[in-house]
Amino acid sequence: MADGPRYSVPFRRRREGKTDYKLRLGLVRSGKPRAVVRTSNKYVYVQIVDAQPSGDVVRASASSKELAKLGWKGGTGNLPSAYLTGALAGQRALTKGVKEAILDIGLRPSTKGSRLYAALKGLTDAGLEVPHSEEILPSTDRLGGAHIAEYAKSLLSESSDVYKKRFSGYLSKGLKPEELTGHFEQVRGQIRSLKVEA
Repeated sequence: MADGPRYSVPFRRRREGKTDYKLRLGLVRSGKPRAVVRTSNKYVYVQIVDAQPSGDVVRASASSKELAKLGWKGGTGNLPSAYLTGALAGQRALTKGVKEAILDIGLRPSTKGSRLYAALKGLTDAGLEVPHSEEILPSTDRLGGAHIAEYAKSLLSESSDVYKKRFSGYLSKGLKPEELTGHFEQVRGQIRSLKVEA
């Protein structure tokens, strides 16, 4: 480890690789609420956060875990669920009076068409104004899960055993993965029609 009279130890969260303080300062100085999108292997989390001198204040939030209550039978960590989570968080933010935000993806790499940008598309489709480029968003087919449905169809034609093993989570909930796009549209319509509480 470096030492010397001019060496200073970085903040703990910077040392742990959790926070880029320079990037965070730029987002906070924008004066807009941050649309914080975080992903894990299984879930997607979206929060609308205001920076206050006493600490961050969460104005609205949504998690892909909540989608099951709205009838979602698909996976909770894929592109369609990221979009639906963003749409749910965006609708909740609007009911709290938040009309615009700035995207905060943290230390995640910016990858075109990723789950981060699927959640962003959900936020903007809900009516929240978030500055972005249209080029980074996933295609409409992928947002609806068409790529998952096509893969399921091809797998079913090749091997039903592998199909059942690969999509056991979908099948156990009563959803055929090749019908995912129709199911996605149903849940999206339900989110749009709800008056949800944050």
